[in-house]
Formats: sequence, structure tokens, C-alpha cells
Amino acid sequence: MENTRKQILDLLVRVFRDDGYASLLLRGADICEKDMPFASEVLYGTIRNYSLLEAQWRPLAKKTALRTALLLDMSVYQLLLMDSIPAYAVVNEAVEIAGKGQGKFVNAILRRVSEQGLKKQNGDSLEAVAFNTSHPLWILQMWKAHYGEETAVRIAYADQERARVYGRLNTLKAKKEDLGEDWYEWLGDTSFVYHGRAGIDPHLKNGETLLQDLHSQQVVSFLQAKKGMRVLDACAAPGTKSQQIACAMENEGEIVACELHEHRTGLINRLMERCGVRICRAVCTDSSKPDQFEGESFDRILIDAPCSGLGDLSHKPEIRWHLQPQDIDDIVALQEAILEANAPYLKKGGLLVYSTCTLNRKENSGRIQAFLKKHPEFELRQEKTMFPFEDRADGFYAAALLKRN
Repeated sequence: MENTRKQILDLLVRVFRDDGYASLLLRGADICEKDMPFASEVLYGTIRNYSLLEAQWRPLAKKTALRTALLLDMSVYQLLLMDSIPAYAVVNEAVEIAGKGQGKFVNAILRRVSEQGLKKQNGDSLEAVAFNTSHPLWILQMWKAHYGEETAVRIAYADQERARVYGRLNTLKAKKEDLGEDWYEWLGDTSFVYHGRAGIDPHLKNGETLLQDLHSQQVVSFLQAKKGMRVLDACAAPGTKSQQIACAMENEGEIVACELHEHRTGLINRLMERCGVRICRAVCTDSSKPDQFEGESFDRILIDAPCSGLGDLSHKPEIRWHLQPQDIDDIVALQEAILEANAPYLKKGGLLVYSTCTLNRKENSGRIQAFLKKHPEFELRQEKTMFPFEDRADGFYAAALLKRN
């Protein structure tokens, strides 16, 4: 287990030093399958509770190198927030990993932390919630301003829950009754909560099912895509929504799936091939630039826009530590450019759906209201904000705009 803990520490360093993403790093790690649940729990748990963990030991050691600090963080997580591991095992392995130079220091700190127990802040102030849920205070203050304090608090606590894994049936290749219920907790005809092991599930491997968040699935329903239509997915990679659109169209019509980076267009093509989609064409292009396609040539347009990702802090907890308030202005400018560039491609009477996986009105309803003021030929037909405490799914926003005849 010591080797696994060393690898977890390596991944944490890459998350906090290099702004890496835990899911991608863990996927590429050389960790055996039997240790993967432990590694995932410690990696995500440490990131999700980072500032709370730091607060447990920082008063005892102000100046500490990043790697040692993260070793203390992940060890404190195991000591105070995991029940299944003996304290002596956590401390002994942390001392071994720290080595001769830092071993005594790490041993002393962890023993003090273990003796004092978990310290949280009392009260229900926003500051106390930020401390106890390891959220930067500015994020909670923004949510309070946009959605009210009660909702802000509920979002923060929902972010601390282990992410629920959702998926959907690929209706182009399989039927619900073909899959059974061992790993699939069905929520209807096509959606399910996934309890299986993705690495060995033959239905996932051959494209009969796909993993996709429940609220993400709802976005595609806003398009009302039908057989024979021509649909533009302006920000498509990795292609999950494009594939869902193909299901809605029953594999008849045309989908143009755009992606800025060429290697990610390959992801789209491979997904379509695995899932039996014949009508999707992946295109490497910059969707923020105008005049990529002929005007009024698409019946439907989906803009699943790049965003700050603040609705996805359960699956991607590192976002809260990577993102800075000033970053949002650059993101909003990109979203505006993509909307302006792609709106002219929509036919009169067609629908444009704009969505994000963030909770921030500046990127969501504010972006749509600003667009509508500039474009009276569009009208808002449907709008929804989906919060992570609803269904234990990701936070999402979606709006459907009709282009008047």
C-alpha cells in the first residue's frame, strides 16, 4: 500500500503544482485494480477537503514544502475522515514516504492532529460553511448573490458528497431488457445510476451504454432534434451529447460536431464508431471564429460552451482551487464570441440551445440576456438551472432560443 500512497502523493503534486485534473491523472496512473478504490477515495477526498485538512495542521507548521504539505493533507484525510484505516498504519507509511529528512517532523505533526481530532467552525455563517466544506469564500459569496444564501449553502454541501455516476442507454445498439439490473439502476427507459466497474463492463466497451451525468442528458432534450434534421454541435468533444442527438434523430440526418483540437476530433470519431452512429461528422475548427459554415444552414445548434465548471465540483473538485475570479471575464468573452459566431448558421424557425456545466449567472442567464438584447430575431423559449443537490447530479444551465421566421 505504501507504493500506492506514493503514487497518490505524486498525483496530488501534479494537481496543485501543475493545475492537473485528478480524473485524467488517475486514469493514467500505474495503480493495480484492487487498490484503485482506495486511491480514488484518498485522491478525491484530499482535494475535496483541501483547505479543511490544511487547517488541521498548519498552526503547527507554517512553512512546509508543497510535497510534504500534501503528504500531511492526504494523511490527515485518512486519519480523520476515513474510518477503515488504523491510525498507526497511516502514520507509519507517511513517515516512510517522507524519508529521513522529514520523517520525524511528519510523525510529530500527525500524532498531534490525531490526538486533537477534527476541528470545524461552529455556526452557519457563510465563512463557517466555506471553512467546513473547503470552498473559497468568493465562490460562496457569488452563489449567495446569484441564488440566495440557502441555495449557496446547499450547493457547497452537495459538492462534498461522493459523485454519483450516471449513464444512458444507446438506443441505436441496445434495448433496456438486454442489459439487466446488476450494474444498472434504471431511472426510466434510458437513464440509469451506474454501480458497475467501467473497465470491465462489456456494454460500455462496445458502446451499448455510455456514462453521462443525468443533468447533462437533459440538455439534449432542449434541442428537440428529429429525424432528417441538420444539427451543429459547436463544442462537441468528447462527443457524448452528439451521440445522444444521433439517438434522438434515430441515425437519420446529419450532425456536424466541432472541436478546436485535432486529437479530440479523434475522440469524437472513435465514440461514434463504437456507438454505431453513421450521421456524425467531426470537424476540427475554432467555433469562436465566424464564417465557418453557410448562413442559415442548420435546423438545430447546440453550444455546450466552455465554462468555469462550478457546477461540477463533486466530480472535479480541483476546479475550486484552480479557478480565480478574474478568470471568469475571459471565459465570458469566449462564450460571447462562440454565440455570436454560430447564431447566423441557424435557420429561421430553428432552435439554438446554449448550455454550461457551471453555476454562475454571468456565464448563464446573464450571457443569454445580453445575447437577446443584441439579437431581437431570437426569443427565449425554455430555460433551466439544475443544481447538484437535485438528483446528486452536476450543476447545469440550459436555454433554448427560437429564431423567429
